[in-house]
Amino acid sequence: MLDLNKIARQMQGISQHLTKEAEAARSRLEQAQMLLDRASQRQAILIAEREDWQDRMAFSPAVPVEPLDMRPYIATPPQVQTVLATDGSQIAPSHHEIAYCYLINIGRVLLHYGQSRLPLLDSLPEVFYKPEDLYGSLKWGIRTEEWMGYRRAVSEATALADLGCWWRSQQAGEDPSSTAVPILAMVDGSLVYWFLEPLPTDARHEILSGILSAWERLRVAKVPLVGYLSASRSGEALSFLRLQACPYDHPDCFTHCPIDADAIARSYENKAPCQVFDPLRDATFWASVLEPGQRSPLWRSSSRILDLYDDRLRVYFCYLHVGPEVARVDVPEWVAQDRETFEMALSLVLGQVHKGYGYPVALAEAHNQAVVRGGDRARFFALLEREMIKAGLTNVGISYKEARKRGSIA
Repeated sequence: MLDLNKIARQMQGISQHLTKEAEAARSRLEQAQMLLDRASQRQAILIAEREDWQDRMAFSPAVPVEPLDMRPYIATPPQVQTVLATDGSQIAPSHHEIAYCYLINIGRVLLHYGQSRLPLLDSLPEVFYKPEDLYGSLKWGIRTEEWMGYRRAVSEATALADLGCWWRSQQAGEDPSSTAVPILAMVDGSLVYWFLEPLPTDARHEILSGILSAWERLRVAKVPLVGYLSASRSGEALSFLRLQACPYDHPDCFTHCPIDADAIARSYENKAPCQVFDPLRDATFWASVLEPGQRSPLWRSSSRILDLYDDRLRVYFCYLHVGPEVARVDVPEWVAQDRETFEMALSLVLGQVHKGYGYPVALAEAHNQAVVRGGDRARFFALLEREMIKAGLTNVGISYKEARKRGSIA
């Protein structure tokens, strides 16, 4: 049980720390804004420096593909549109349950506006119980619980592609001209799967190939894809300003600012000269620059994992002021390079946020369809127990530890 009286005595120290941090954050924000003004006048030079010296740099800044001083407003979304989204949830495997297995539940949403069509809201559950599902990842040193999360990412992408391609075929069958209705596929989170970088090559390929295959199907079906990040913690765009902040003739980090063993432990004041605004994040910075309804310039991500993506699926992003917050919006290259498709996608994203009172309604509903609540979990294992008894299995039950945790006498 949490002792609130003991916690209360620590609150004063926390408030004092946050006050000092707020003052430092204002200073970092001012420095970043000044660097942006200077970088906008030297943008081509800085991009060339990045290309020439990237092998000697200790960071990988995103590359602006539009002028840094661009602040375009997003157009009002059309009345007739279709938006689809998927999200996932799971029941993790546990040796204390009646059987060692896991479940992935993918929520699907297909919303139509101005078309007098019923929405689609459902979920696709799948149970994984075969040895190759439970123990196949151990050959790479990946725990089953961790592998389940990667499998869920593939399932979300596959379900989204299935839904988008199915709807395009339905449109073509009813009325070929109906394919002109604006459509958008949304996922919660970034399209840059940076968390796959540390995986062994074969494991990474197995996960990433399934995701990229699904995205390619969406591209062929001409269904634009976006990844929506609320409260993004990325600093990719601000990293470009480190090129402007570098006090040396060239950004040769390995020569001028060698990384020592305790680089992570050092305070921000003692880090490299170009890190004057760390740990400021992109979303915080653009919130001070953009007005509601505006977006930042478009950037090309330089994350290393993107070297494994197909060229047409490499990720671009911008920051969009949706009103309550500044969100990061990721798109694949084929969407970013089609100006009309890109602007329409951002327009539909903004409309979704307004309809959802601060968060895209399609993503919120996909989450609600996917989430596995406590009662659902109990019913799942009750159904599993019944089937196991039907099959003639004995000693069906949870561990003594789990039983004691559920029935505490304290």
